[in-house]
Amino acid sequence: HYGSSHFGSGLVPPSSRSPWAWQRSHAVAAMGMKYLGAYLMAVIGGKDAPTAEDIKAILEAGGIEFDQEMIDRVIEKMDGKQAHELIAAGYGKFAACGGGGGGGGGGAAAA
Repeated sequence: HYGSSHFGSGLVPPSSRSPWAWQRSHAVAAMGMKYLGAYLMAVIGGKDAPTAEDIKAILEAGGIEFDQEMIDRVIEKMDGKQAHELIAAGYGKFAACGGGGGGGGGGAAAA
């Protein structure tokens, strides 16, 4: 599905790139977001600097499969940074810390 909301995310329109490459970029983005989500859950839970073990515990508690390399990448990228500062700097900068960046935003709410 190629909704117009995806073009604002910085992705190349499907006409200039194969649909498979576009779908793969979304799959990688979605995969990376689960690690950032677990990291942020640890921050909300009171951890100023969550560890790989914190992220792993959150993912395991949810029955979510994980890749240790991706967890390590998030920890490495977040080292010395505060989540709230990255969020304030902009979603794109925060998503760049993940294992694949962010996807496009959702469409407008139904009236």
